[in-house]
Amino acid sequence: MGKIGQLKLGAFMYPAGHHVAAWRHPATAADATTNLTQRIAFAQAAERAKFDLIFLADGVAAHTADLKALARTDEWAIGFEPLTLLSALSVVTERIGLVATVSTTFNEPFNLARKFASLDQISAGRAGWNLVTSSNPLEVENFGNVSQFAHQDRYARAEEFVEVVLGLWNSWEDDAFLRDKESGLFFDPEKLHVLDHRGRHFRVRGPLTVPRSSQGHPVVVQAGSSEAGKELAARTAEVVFTAQRTLHEAQSFYSDLKGRLEKYGRHPDDLKVMPGVFPVVGRTQAEAREKFEEIQSLIHPDVGLELLSNLSGGVDLSNYPLDGPLPDLSETERGKSRQQLIIDLARRENLTIRQLYETIAGARGHWQLVGTAQTIADQLEERFLKGGADGFNIMPPTVPGGLNDFIELVIPELRRRGLFRTDYEGRTLRENLGLKHPIHRAPRHDHVESANQAAE
Repeated sequence: MGKIGQLKLGAFMYPAGHHVAAWRHPATAADATTNLTQRIAFAQAAERAKFDLIFLADGVAAHTADLKALARTDEWAIGFEPLTLLSALSVVTERIGLVATVSTTFNEPFNLARKFASLDQISAGRAGWNLVTSSNPLEVENFGNVSQFAHQDRYARAEEFVEVVLGLWNSWEDDAFLRDKESGLFFDPEKLHVLDHRGRHFRVRGPLTVPRSSQGHPVVVQAGSSEAGKELAARTAEVVFTAQRTLHEAQSFYSDLKGRLEKYGRHPDDLKVMPGVFPVVGRTQAEAREKFEEIQSLIHPDVGLELLSNLSGGVDLSNYPLDGPLPDLSETERGKSRQQLIIDLARRENLTIRQLYETIAGARGHWQLVGTAQTIADQLEERFLKGGADGFNIMPPTVPGGLNDFIELVIPELRRRGLFRTDYEGRTLRENLGLKHPIHRAPRHDHVESANQAAE
């Protein structure tokens, strides 16, 4: 399966960089988590390089289960709320997309729809919502000790959640607001649609109090790779962030996910698959390896173990020898797809616990590349042309150094091969990603009633 065209690029914004020890690197800002100037510089550098989007992950709890580890890292205790940060970045950028992670588990559809629609208006059509479900018990405890949903229940709620959000984003037709001073008509009442959703999890009347933007509504992004996650993505997502380390795994995921779209009346081009990539770039292979080994040397074992525990579903590994094998892990309700990826990696490469956390300390299970611009471009090109990705979510190891290395070395090489743009195609996130403007769809109340009957 091959393809032609140009790949898409996201810039995954982590404060000091994606490597777990990035904040300790001498060239990073130790206060990057709350340093707005540094975040602005990141966004503007990515926009100058013509990245499609900036992406922000999020969690709503400090990882206080292990204070020894927490005290040694910059990423599990403090940081900006993503929509607030992206609102600030929207006024210092013009073309780059702004994608934030917000969970369906601890939010309500109306508030989320309103906030993202507002960001979409403020940014002139550049917003995207990364839909996730949450399973971290520490997050549950920040929201009234509500019962933790089982994996399937979380996704059932998420399916209805996104249905409501999309319905609210269709409250107004694109040309509903006339603002005609002469006639005195501010909007056309025929082009207002009340959602009146009554489902198993939500009752939401609507309409939304924010009109549609120049791109229609925010781009829907998803990051789940479990069976339930892939099915939800096939129904609703327009971009999927994922983690595959080998070409075969990437091709399998890509074809599986794209193959699910037809039953929902969608075309494969309606969804862009953008795996995470952690690139360490040098002008020579030896320089790249030296950069990688320098930052690897800064990993504290407490942090490595906590990272491994977090990515393996919350399993406590502190009582096992660091230089022994990964023990058999029971399945958890947290991060099933990422847990399995970690287990498979350890078994396939026969890694000790120490070697395993060193392996994932930067990429966190994503694809790790250490090399020159040419060798990295070779691998990105192969995965793109052979049906493993539509683009990549770049995870710089350090900021600004790792981001600048990719921009200054790899992007010119991709352009030389005709694989990446020299300028933006449009002004909205959809235009630049090559996604269609979403046709306005009025609420189907018969569908809501059928859903209610099925729930009963």
